[in-house]
Amino acid sequence: MSKVAGIGCPAPSQPGDMSELSKIERSIITKYRKPIWSKFIKAIKYFSLIADGDRIAVAVSGGKDSTLMAKLFQELYQHGNRNFELVFIAMDPGFHENIRTLLISNCEQLNIPIHLFNSKIFEIVDNIAQDYPCYMCAKMRRGALYAKAQELGCNKLALGHHFNDIIETTLLNMFYAGSFKTMLPKLKSANFPGLELIRPLYYVEEKSIEKFTQEHGIGPLNCACMVAAEKIGNKRYEIKALVENLKRTNKNVDKLIMSATQNVNLDCILGWQESGQKHSFLDSYEND
Repeated sequence: MSKVAGIGCPAPSQPGDMSELSKIERSIITKYRKPIWSKFIKAIKYFSLIADGDRIAVAVSGGKDSTLMAKLFQELYQHGNRNFELVFIAMDPGFHENIRTLLISNCEQLNIPIHLFNSKIFEIVDNIAQDYPCYMCAKMRRGALYAKAQELGCNKLALGHHFNDIIETTLLNMFYAGSFKTMLPKLKSANFPGLELIRPLYYVEEKSIEKFTQEHGIGPLNCACMVAAEKIGNKRYEIKALVENLKRTNKNVDKLIMSATQNVNLDCILGWQESGQKHSFLDSYEND
């Protein structure tokens, strides 16, 4: 299998820079082995996220989560059996020029060889979803990433959603959508046949990602959204604050929520959906 440019064969750089990069890469499998590396490997193995012959598009937004994910995949390729290929893709949805420059600069310093492509998502979302743009933006970004991954011959798209994203999404669905569902660690695309979404940071906690990036002086991009920059009322931040408040009296509440998503007792559920069909506990109750 041919190597992908930049994976396991670092591009030339200044000796000082290379030394710092080596420290960053080494810390992933030493100092951060338990809170980050082991949990990354756990998700990959437990959910069978990588198979022989996979060509994985690793989506790099420039944020802390996807940046770390890219480095984790590089380390896995470097130290693993290399039974897969990697392609790093990054989308410019309409950044200011300085944000785009920062994204490119960060990836160059970390030796992440991105395929950068343009879209006009910020502009489109501003026109069609001015009041609540975040949901539409996220949906359109994913579609654009799927399309680019398919164009590059990939069969999987890796996104940087982490443990806390899973917990917050579960609670958001409960409190604001009236449904019990969560982010899955892998998902087959309905609109792009042959493509599968994977989330290898499923068990990695946000606090560990933040500590890693801060320690190594990595300056990640935030959302960089030009549409919702002045808007307020993001429900995800409310949920994040709620979880932190609950952890003051129960430090493991987030882990218990995660456990709940894997321990659903259908004998004690009023109703559920399976393959698009609704079911009720009365269906079996009346036949007992």
